[in-house]
Amino acid sequence: MYKKRGITIIFMALASMVLGQPTQSPDRYTPELLWKLGRVSEAVTSEANNSILYGVTWYDLVANKGNRDLYLLKKNATEPVKVTSFKGSEQNGIFTPDGKKIAFLSAEGGETMQIWEANLDGSNPVQISHFENDVQGFSYSPAGNKLLAVMRIKLDKTVNDMYSDLPKANARLQDDLMYRHWDSWRDFSYNHIFVADYANGKATHPVDIMDGEHFDSPMMPMGGMEQIAWSPDGKSIAYTCKKLSGQDYAVSTNSEIYLYDLQTQKTSNISKPNPGYDQNPVFSPDGKRIAWQSMARNGYEADKNRIFVYDLATQKVKDYSENFDQSANSFLWSKDGKYLYFISGIKGTEHIFGLDLATTKIRQITTGDCDYTAISLLGDQIIATRMSMLDPIEIYSIDIANGKATQLTFTNKEILKSVKSAKVEKRWVTTTDNKQMLTWVILPPDFDPNKKYATLLFCEGGPQTTVSQFFSYRWNFQIMAANDYIVVAPNRRGLPSFGQEWCDQISGDYGGQNMKDYLSAIDDMAKEPYVDKDHLGAVGASYGGFSVFWLAGHHEKRFKAFLAHCGMFNLEDQYLTTEEMFFVNWDLGGPYWDKKSPAVQHSYANSPHLFVDKWDTPIMVIHGENDFRIPYTQGMAAYNAAKLRGIPARFLTFPDENHWVLKPQNGVLWQREYFRWLDQWLKK
Repeated sequence: MYKKRGITIIFMALASMVLGQPTQSPDRYTPELLWKLGRVSEAVTSEANNSILYGVTWYDLVANKGNRDLYLLKKNATEPVKVTSFKGSEQNGIFTPDGKKIAFLSAEGGETMQIWEANLDGSNPVQISHFENDVQGFSYSPAGNKLLAVMRIKLDKTVNDMYSDLPKANARLQDDLMYRHWDSWRDFSYNHIFVADYANGKATHPVDIMDGEHFDSPMMPMGGMEQIAWSPDGKSIAYTCKKLSGQDYAVSTNSEIYLYDLQTQKTSNISKPNPGYDQNPVFSPDGKRIAWQSMARNGYEADKNRIFVYDLATQKVKDYSENFDQSANSFLWSKDGKYLYFISGIKGTEHIFGLDLATTKIRQITTGDCDYTAISLLGDQIIATRMSMLDPIEIYSIDIANGKATQLTFTNKEILKSVKSAKVEKRWVTTTDNKQMLTWVILPPDFDPNKKYATLLFCEGGPQTTVSQFFSYRWNFQIMAANDYIVVAPNRRGLPSFGQEWCDQISGDYGGQNMKDYLSAIDDMAKEPYVDKDHLGAVGASYGGFSVFWLAGHHEKRFKAFLAHCGMFNLEDQYLTTEEMFFVNWDLGGPYWDKKSPAVQHSYANSPHLFVDKWDTPIMVIHGENDFRIPYTQGMAAYNAAKLRGIPARFLTFPDENHWVLKPQNGVLWQREYFRWLDQWLKK
């Protein structure tokens, strides 16, 4: 590392990675072990051949990249078979409608990502599309005579297009908002849906069903093929789109469900009356109904996801979740169309539920301390991906009648067979307003209640993201426990899965009740004889980073070290430099210059930068320079403030990372510096 203008910047050179490597025995989680694990994703099923197709991404730490291959697991087989092995990654693996082949995206044939098919065992791979642009995602029509493909189409002019005599000019010219989003600047292109003919193993004549529209489907930046669906008869396509631009787009969550008729080439908006998010349409097996997720309030991204079912004949929609105080996601119709299965958060977990459409009754199918992340049908079973704080994602089959889960894949069994696991406990903490708050407590391997352990308060981001049973590859509780830290992870106010009122409370109350909840959790744990109350730390990212900055000015000497990743530090600056304005408008109440609004002034009065005069504790700040949700200058300002106050501080920046840390060597460095900092201040 080197000094520049008084700011210590730690670069991601391998030479610096030798610093601060945690001392661990080989039988515990390490940063390197996390990147050896295979990451399972996108399990799809085929009734025609009773098989499951899924992907596993394996990372090469030396090469600093990952590679995704596809695997096939037949219904009663004991071991999966690897069916692709191209040099690059294979994405969007699905079955052809007749179940005789697999199909996927690959760039093996050249520089662009195209559609390939292969036999079920992976033999005889053939490129079936030769489209001009990269294919982002695709699916076959049910009859198999057409397919749809998502491609990015350039529609707007750059400065070089406007001034052709200045080909080397390097500038961006903006006239409206949403000129950058998440981690990328506006590139003048849009995701469009194309419908192509398919016959004899060839996809030809793609037609843009959104021709000339300056909108995205799937929506940027996180949308995928779950936002588009074929009707069972192959005559129409339902898709998600927010047909707004610039400032209108930035201040609104009003996405819609559109229905495109292939014969008439006409598009209709079937969710127009609803002002909030409408997403992820799924046709019923008979094609007479469409289910989708719907939020009621425009501008509120964490509103309850309702279960909307639209009748195509009557053009009426029904909300089946009026009496269900939870969000619903990942809709799956039963084969007879009588039931709708979905995933919902409940008390810090994510489980599978079933809706009886005739009686409108909803029942919970699965139980346990785990998160189900995706579902599909195979015979009379639900096939699901599942994880927990202790275990990465694997595939399970679920008995719909009794909820019994049977593990089908064991991707990391050999890697983890000799690794000692942490232990997770539930703890219900009484809050300052006399409510019960679920707090996860993660204990180290070989935990000894007669010893004292340095303890970390984990502050969740979002701010409306559940502390569920997630297995993170950065904020990983196994590796924290492996370094002999106890972790206290409260589901404070503002987190879903405890009813919408609990979730809603945080909006307009940053620095309020949710901060009291944090302190209630750590104070409650500090009473335990095995918690070293003189060596407590607080860590978190995003809103969790904001929480750390806020606690640094209000903790009354509870903590001996802080670590904040991508946190909001100055709310006034955050309001004017973030990209999705609807978020700050809703959660902060509006712009800070609205002096007449008590709610707005309350929000900005709780900005962490206003309490730096009370900072007295060592703090580490981490930020990605490609983070446009919370720009890296927020982290820089917090670090500079600490240094100018004479407080021990460290600043770790990643020039090529966004709100997350996604590259293998950056990820290992993150873990090493994380523990080097905490060990310095919290370990005796």
